[in-house]
Amino acid sequence: GKHRIVIPCLGHFKEEYEKVSKLYMNNKIRTTKYTLLNFLPRNLFEQFHRVANLYFLFLVVLNWVPLVEAFQKEITMLPLVAVLTIIAVKDGLEDYSRYKMDKKINNLITKVYSR
Repeated sequence: GKHRIVIPCLGHFKEEYEKVSKLYMNNKIRTTKYTLLNFLPRNLFEQFHRVANLYFLFLVVLNWVPLVEAFQKEITMLPLVAVLTIIAVKDGLEDYSRYKMDKKINNLITKVYSR
């Protein structure tokens, strides 16, 4: 496997450090689940793993069939949309707080041991 090269003194080895450091991942902490691009699809995917949400989705789909229609189509969707929206807002706020904490931790000043 590949070995990581650590160069603690950048004085004479700055060019070599810049060339070698591009080959490896950084050491930033990232505990967030979502990004701006994948928030909606990933959140919906996670929410429909709950049996209750699948049940309400089944009722919405079933209500669109003319023979089985019990209520107005839009009224059947309201509980599902309300629950999905509330949970998505809650998940988004929790993820944003994790993002702020990650940013705070990643910007801490650290001490590096060097002989």
